[in-house]
Amino acid sequence: MRERPLRAAATRRRRATLGKSATEKEKAGTPGASSASEGHAPHARPAEPAPLARQPRPAPYAASRVPSRGRVHAEPDCPTRTPFQRDRDRIVHSSAFRRLTYKTQVFLYHEGDHYRTRLTHSLEVAQIARSLARLLALDEDLAEAIALAHDLGHPPFGHAGERALDKAMAEFGGFDHNAQSLRVVMLLERRYAAFDGLNLTFETLEGLLKHNGPGAWSSSLAELVSGLDFSPTLHGGAEAQVAALADDIAYNNHDLDDALRARLIELEMLEGLALTAPLLEEVRGLRDDLDGARAIYELNRRLITTMIMDAARESERRACSWRLESPEAVRTAPGPLVAFSEPLVAGLDELRRFLYQRVYRHERVMRVMSAAEKATQRLFERYWQEPEALPGEWRRLAAASGDDRARARTIADFIAGMTDRYAIQEYERLFDARPELLV
Repeated sequence: MRERPLRAAATRRRRATLGKSATEKEKAGTPGASSASEGHAPHARPAEPAPLARQPRPAPYAASRVPSRGRVHAEPDCPTRTPFQRDRDRIVHSSAFRRLTYKTQVFLYHEGDHYRTRLTHSLEVAQIARSLARLLALDEDLAEAIALAHDLGHPPFGHAGERALDKAMAEFGGFDHNAQSLRVVMLLERRYAAFDGLNLTFETLEGLLKHNGPGAWSSSLAELVSGLDFSPTLHGGAEAQVAALADDIAYNNHDLDDALRARLIELEMLEGLALTAPLLEEVRGLRDDLDGARAIYELNRRLITTMIMDAARESERRACSWRLESPEAVRTAPGPLVAFSEPLVAGLDELRRFLYQRVYRHERVMRVMSAAEKATQRLFERYWQEPEALPGEWRRLAAASGDDRARARTIADFIAGMTDRYAIQEYERLFDARPELLV
């Protein structure tokens, strides 16, 4: 895969943005934690060695160092794109990706136009994944493809919809949105004449399969990937780990941002958190008349940069310590390659507890999510009791299922593909009433 001249361009951007201070850092051999994207803040802390500054590009353990393992269904190579660029384009052009526009992140779509949706979240994860992959000299396109696809299987109403489907599917293998993302790209997207799904590369499939790291698979997930030579005990490749960590960075920062803008929490509440307190002090020192919206953004961009740079440095340390020299060595390493340092993990755990108590368990959020969970559960029950209530193609699939387990999975596939908006419309059609979340 062709190498891109990224280092020189990044250096020019740093100099243009930071001026003399950045130039002095570079002369000292320490480029500093400059913006990895438009959303990242210049890092005001003491300069540290640039991640992987002495590593070849790509890194010896980057996916692009070896040929792709290919696809389930063999296809001729694309003359204009690498295999992973082709994966990314197939994901972006999928109907499941478009439906993320009206799927909840934390706030339902009708609560405001400026809150994150599953689509904007996925785009932000992809941007952070590319930034981190670039710092680590990995394959940016593969990291981006995995990031864009990681939430394709998320049902409507966020984790409330997921909880409802998992309960409904308890006797039939359960429901998990990560596993559902695999079902989408392997089975449910029906666009091509020769196969179901998107026929993505093994490396992208591995990234979705290992999004939460190695571990036991459910029976339904094991059945889905049987014959593909994936081991549940091995780590995902470096780019898969980048996409997973980018998801953590994005949702923690952006849920915090949305909660501040929704006035569920106030900036002053962050003064006691290890991660946010020094950054908030730095932001307040920018100017005396800084308004709240700008202060939120300045805090958010600094927090994202802090987490990206910490992950890059810790990953460099692990790569050097473990002497990783191939993509396969990452999979068999004694632990994940791409990770945060222990101090940042401690600070992030504190931030997560804060978000759980103050945002996710906030009365306003809980009321809507409880109603959304009940609405999703009622939809499943109605389709289960009356399969003829399903739309035409899904009604045919349910009738041809053969047994209860397959029929339940068909219903779960249908509901998981719904947007919030369509789920509400279906609820109104089936029950001649508006779900309580809109009352």
